[in-house]
Parts: sequence; structure tokens; C-alpha cells
Amino acid sequence: MIEVPRGAVTADEIAKEAEFFSFGTNDLTQMGFGLSRGDAGRFLLYYLKHGLLEKDPFITLDASGVGLMVEIGVKKGRSVKPKLKIGVCGEHGGDPGSIQFFHKVGLDYVSCSPYRVPIARLAAAQAQLEERASD
Repeated sequence: MIEVPRGAVTADEIAKEAEFFSFGTNDLTQMGFGLSRGDAGRFLLYYLKHGLLEKDPFITLDASGVGLMVEIGVKKGRSVKPKLKIGVCGEHGGDPGSIQFFHKVGLDYVSCSPYRVPIARLAAAQAQLEERASD
């Protein structure tokens, strides 16, 4: 599990020993933003309402920040092991917008809550079709 920023930026070192990567994006979001998910509820709606954040980062992955850490981790991990299996575990794995991003950066799988699996499968299929259409 890669759940802290240092894990993402040192993924090449980790890949030397790892059989696979699974990004724990719930914890990576907390660490990346310096926010406790439990405490964020007190002010997150204000941030959204006033445009400080576009989307709730605990629901849809913050692609420009936390997503960049994931992308760096994927590139660095695969620079050592090109066929390294890489996925994500957490609520972002069931969010269509996040799944689109994960597909774009080359993740192999997503893991999410059982009730979100149908949505995740549909979003993954749509991401694949969009990629083929743009080729």
C-alpha cells in the first residue's frame, strides 16, 4: 500500500521489492492535503461553496495534487518493473471521475465498496472506449 506522499515519490525504491502497488488514496488525500477526513466536514462545504475546492477531494480524486503523486508513483514504479501491477484501494476506486484519471495514468485495477462496483465497472468501460475513440 502506498498511502503517504513519500511512498509515491520513492516508488522506484519500493518497486525493487514489491510484487504490486495499491494506492490508498483515502490516506494519501488526508496526508496530501494535511486534513483529517473526520474534521474536514466542519469546513469542507464552505471551501466547496466558495470555490476554494472544485470537488470534495475525499469523493473525487484531486488530480492536480494527490493524482500527481499517484502518477509519479506509477511512473517511478514501472521504471523499475515495467509490468508491475498497480491499482487503487478506497472510495476513489468507485468514483467515475477518479476512475477516468486512474485509467489515464495506467492503473490496472480499482478496488471499492461492493455497492459501488457496478458504477466502477461502467466507468472503467467508458474510459477504455474513450481511449480507443481518441486513437
